[in-house]
Amino acid sequence: MQIKRNNSLEPISISNWRWAYFLDETINAFSIFQPRPYPIENDFLFRESFFGSSSNPKKVVLETWGLKTKKIRQARCACLQADENTSVMNLVISPFNYFDLPFFGADFVTLPNGHLIALDLQPALKDDMIHTQYVSGKLKSIHENWQSKLPLGGDIPSQARKYFSQGFLWSRIPLGTEGDKLISKVIKPAFDDYLNLFLDLVTKAKRISPERSLKVLTGQKKYMQYRAEKDPARGMLRGFFGNLWTESYINNILFDLQ
Repeated sequence: MQIKRNNSLEPISISNWRWAYFLDETINAFSIFQPRPYPIENDFLFRESFFGSSSNPKKVVLETWGLKTKKIRQARCACLQADENTSVMNLVISPFNYFDLPFFGADFVTLPNGHLIALDLQPALKDDMIHTQYVSGKLKSIHENWQSKLPLGGDIPSQARKYFSQGFLWSRIPLGTEGDKLISKVIKPAFDDYLNLFLDLVTKAKRISPERSLKVLTGQKKYMQYRAEKDPARGMLRGFFGNLWTESYINNILFDLQ
């Protein structure tokens, strides 16, 4: 049964969604910035489907939360729950290009074989010291503290490295009691530290020159294009919701700065 959400700022309704704490923290943090709904069509605010055998169908629900503020062009979160085995939070916060700010990105994914954790303040211009130096200095100690308490996530493809900062928190953790403890004791406070740093940067950000804004915009578009082309959730979303809906969702909602 379809659940009506009138706009992207309304609470999501997925019961027992594993990653609810992190979206709640984001919503609470942004409440001081007078957020407005980010325009998202009804077909992407809520989507429901079924998979598995006809004799034992399993439900998948996807809801999209979003906002915008004076300095944030788009903050959006894709929230997915498929039966009990798959739970996804894909959160990206995109500042307007007339501020020298990074993206905030959090990908938290539960699959039958474990949890994937990715958390970063991702640069639009990685090789630009003006863009990265202040952020890197602040982020380094936060990253070192929390990454030391987590197993590593494995190698990062060389093509992807230019889209992550040196403070990229990346881990694969097991299901069960051990993983739940790591999420509670490490991932939650790490997320809060990354988010608080990002919000501090947003609060202090001043408008930059039109010339530099164009440079930042070029970097932001390259980042969005890469994310849209390489989105690892594409296959899963196609399986649940079909090709046409998935491509429209990825290109027009998740990574819509073209």
